[in-house]
Amino acid sequence: MGKTVFDIMEEENAAANIEKFRQFRLMPYEYKVYHAEDVAEAYLRECIERGLNVHVSVGGLDSITLLVFLRDLGERHNIPELSDVASVSVSSLEDKSIQAVHKALGVETVRPLKAKVEVLQQFGFPVLSKEIAAKIELLQNPSEKNKTVRHAIITGETGEYGGNQTDSRMKLSQRWLEKFGGYENETEGVNYGCPPFKVSSKCCYYLKERPCDDWAKAHNSVPFLGLMASEGGRRAKALMLHGCNYFGKSTIRSCPFAIFDRQDILQLALDLNVPVPAIYGEIVRDPDGTLRTTKAQRTGCSMCGFGIHMEKRPHRFDQLRETNPKEWDFWMRRCVTDPETGEKFGWGRVLDYINVGWEDWPDGKLEGQESFF
Repeated sequence: MGKTVFDIMEEENAAANIEKFRQFRLMPYEYKVYHAEDVAEAYLRECIERGLNVHVSVGGLDSITLLVFLRDLGERHNIPELSDVASVSVSSLEDKSIQAVHKALGVETVRPLKAKVEVLQQFGFPVLSKEIAAKIELLQNPSEKNKTVRHAIITGETGEYGGNQTDSRMKLSQRWLEKFGGYENETEGVNYGCPPFKVSSKCCYYLKERPCDDWAKAHNSVPFLGLMASEGGRRAKALMLHGCNYFGKSTIRSCPFAIFDRQDILQLALDLNVPVPAIYGEIVRDPDGTLRTTKAQRTGCSMCGFGIHMEKRPHRFDQLRETNPKEWDFWMRRCVTDPETGEKFGWGRVLDYINVGWEDWPDGKLEGQESFF
């Protein structure tokens, strides 16, 4: 028998790495900033030794803050590779106010590999989370190769590679199995539902990741990323396992803010006078000392639904309705075509299926929505 996933984790000292990372996250803000500086400079030194250039992959406020942070660090420490660090973004996917900040900071713009509607039509809707969407996508596209994984998604039972577990984290939560697990009803002897739409985790790849990766290869460059483990999901797991700087066989990246939480990044943005895009409003401090933005807390592509089920209303689509009613109507009602009926539909069908409100707007106020965890 080959190595199991547990054998690989033991070889990579995963448990110790995760515990060390957790301890770093408990450090005070000032330490985290110094740590981020050390991480960035160490990454740059290693890249120079390997003959690589570096750049910042820029999107919303977190990565905008990273760009300003690196430029400031370069100026203070006389490191031209950082004070003049290159930056790249698929800015057309972002809010207009974010695009304006990108332009002011001199961020280079690249085009998506596919149009948003093309990704939704061809692959499906990015909903719930990237990790959950990837599992649902496997269920919707069965093959002999993914048979074992599909079984684990429904039952939690893994094969030898997964350590023969009987209740692994591969299993979808019961709530989402009820909605999306029906593709295996006959195989697994269950009675779950199937959604009237496709689900996919591929949107980020075609819209952001691949275009930026292609730019990086053309410029012999590797990225600084504004990722934080506090955001959770698959990225958090990778950051805890591999640390802030990672030099792998196929992936090289630096995440100086990996140990930051939301309060840290907002404080740093204030300290550096980072230009805050209008979509976020202003950074303010509540009476209890907590920092927040007065408008959007997080942003992303206007057709992304990851995390929508956990947002209070007005959620991201409600806010889009306020700022751009025509765009909202397009994404909610007619951005794709049902291949079986020829009917136009959009995010409205998806949100209805997962019980997230979107169409109601009684008395000019939006009511609360159900939250699923």
